[in-house]
Amino acid sequence: MRFQPKPYQMHAIKFILERKSSGLFLDMGLGKTVIALTAARELLFDSFDINAVLVIAPLRTADDTWPREIEKWDHTEDLIVSKIIGDKKHRIAALNKAAEIYVINRENVVWLVEYLGLDGWFFDMVIVDELSSFKDPKSNRFKALRHVLPKIEYMIGLTGTPAPNGLLDLWSQIYLLDRGKRLGTSITRYRRRFFHAGRRDRTNPHIVYDWKLEDGAQQEIQDLLSDLCVSMDGKDYLDLPPMIPEEHYVRLPPKAREACARLEKELLLPFVDGKGDVVVNTAATLSNKLLQMANGAVYDENHGVREIHAEKIEMLQEIIESANGQPVMVFYNFRHDVDRLKKVFPKARLLKTQDDIKAWNEGKIPIFLLHPASAGHGLNLQDGGHIAVWFGVNWNLELYLQANKRLHRPGQKYPVILHHILAKDTMDEQVMAALVGKGNIQKQMLDAVKARIEVIQAEYAESKKTGKKSS
Repeated sequence: MRFQPKPYQMHAIKFILERKSSGLFLDMGLGKTVIALTAARELLFDSFDINAVLVIAPLRTADDTWPREIEKWDHTEDLIVSKIIGDKKHRIAALNKAAEIYVINRENVVWLVEYLGLDGWFFDMVIVDELSSFKDPKSNRFKALRHVLPKIEYMIGLTGTPAPNGLLDLWSQIYLLDRGKRLGTSITRYRRRFFHAGRRDRTNPHIVYDWKLEDGAQQEIQDLLSDLCVSMDGKDYLDLPPMIPEEHYVRLPPKAREACARLEKELLLPFVDGKGDVVVNTAATLSNKLLQMANGAVYDENHGVREIHAEKIEMLQEIIESANGQPVMVFYNFRHDVDRLKKVFPKARLLKTQDDIKAWNEGKIPIFLLHPASAGHGLNLQDGGHIAVWFGVNWNLELYLQANKRLHRPGQKYPVILHHILAKDTMDEQVMAALVGKGNIQKQMLDAVKARIEVIQAEYAESKKTGKKSS
């Protein structure tokens, strides 16, 4: 696909290229990934200022999103990618591979720094996707990355919400960009300069529960960061409102893959405990069971729930974490999905009544669980958020489109992000392909109908002019 940058994207790319370090605080849907990749490619192949790029990201994003984004665009598809992911053997092999872009999950940053050491560090550009995950100055990942800063020529921090819990969260993130030049060389100095103690422990006044900004401190901090960071709000740069689909692929563990293959081949999945097997007698039932297993659990013949894996739940945790406190709507297909999700996300709330809808639109529900059939025509949910996750997909195009329109409708102020969690090499991929195919067909049909209406209207207007009756 050819990348045709919008003006705000061109501005962000130029912003990166004009300075050695930069923070891009861009809202979801503005294209942070392709912006960073475009700048990196120019530094690699046009100006020859760098030799190797390290991308630090959440595990699933490192494993899937960045490599796929590189392959997606014409101008970046020639970049060689190496994924420093998996066990130690695979990580070492990935490090020894000749590439321009290396991607690693943030959990392995400490290992990487310890393995290479300062002398062996060869990445002269580092891109931190979700910079806010380094907001804790006491974390080992921050300390490790701090250790190799002298060897990094270009540092880019990407996030939509750099300070979800307040401006105290900024210090360690900004330190990675400027090594303490703007906000001080320690969190203690930063607090002393811009904050004063709020609530203290009654028995031990040295323990401070929260910190309050000094008068004028917020503006001063913003001024200090104005040449280092650029912030963009989606509603200022995108038409109201775009709908942006994102696909997140998970790979099932070997045992789960074997179970799916056995059920598909033998139409039977036995369990040794004798409480009930999974039995299939029709093609529709087989499809349904395979979709259940892709989600992570399946009903047996006695209506018991057999848990197969937790890959999708782990991906959902990452998506919710990256939302940084913004409300998230989750579409599920099976009742056991709800039960398992509520165990992991106790604050999740199921759509049952109008009170639930009211609470969502008032921003009182952090995670909203909906079945597509319950989110059909007429529901206005756009005031409560703009992020939706399809925990599992289904074959019904109408339900799919109507559910998406609960957020993507008049009154929505932000780009609607549609995350699809798909299990690789399962029925999920077939369903998603079918939905896209059906959607494309429907769009072509609507476009054709629209063209016919315009032709008829033109003919009618011409007949009015000539006095002829339009047929």
